[in-house]
Amino acid sequence: MILAANEPYFLPYLGYWQMIAASDLFLVGDDFTYQPRKWANRNLIVVNRRPFWFRVDVKGASSFRYINEIELCPVNSRYLLRVLEMAYRRAPFFADGYALAQRILAFDEGGMLYPFLENSIREVCRYLSIGTPFGRTSDYPGNSSLHREKRIFDLCERSGADVYLNLPGGQALYRYDDFRRHGIDLRFIDPHLEPYPQFTDEFIPRMSILDAIMFNSREQLHDMLAGYSVIHG
Repeated sequence: MILAANEPYFLPYLGYWQMIAASDLFLVGDDFTYQPRKWANRNLIVVNRRPFWFRVDVKGASSFRYINEIELCPVNSRYLLRVLEMAYRRAPFFADGYALAQRILAFDEGGMLYPFLENSIREVCRYLSIGTPFGRTSDYPGNSSLHREKRIFDLCERSGADVYLNLPGGQALYRYDDFRRHGIDLRFIDPHLEPYPQFTDEFIPRMSILDAIMFNSREQLHDMLAGYSVIHG
């Protein structure tokens, strides 16, 4: 059984969705530590042929708080949708991508960042026809008191997973041998980010999934989701 667990990111790049699609269970790290200036409340789109930060604002951002403790400022959906329209109105699948963004930005449940992010992940998974079951790391009491790979060992044991799948950045954090000693096969997604038209002179990789959605049909996106290899130790 393949488990993936990761912080909830705001409309992340294709590799994140490949990781979810390749897993048997995805645990959203709601009680992972919030990391300011990373991906929890912002991502990159292409505006005027350059990367542009597409973001929602938060209150009380601190690396001493969990993601599910961070407050979300009122979302300026009118401004964000106007940015998307300016950037992508001539893209072939703009109508679909814009409607998806409208649903995501309209979500409001208690003014907290985490429910907003979880809903955005579910909305994109529905759009991409990813049927992987979801859970939350906070569903496993006591797990948040553990650190780094010990959290992962605990989640794998309690969920019955014998394979742990991670994004490429995790290669700097985890050792294959440590996982083997706990009976877990550690693997990493290696996304193959094939170029597609972006209204740019050269393809800019690792943009938000919204960028890919604006330029590609659902059939093309399905093929893109399958475009990865798995790194084994």
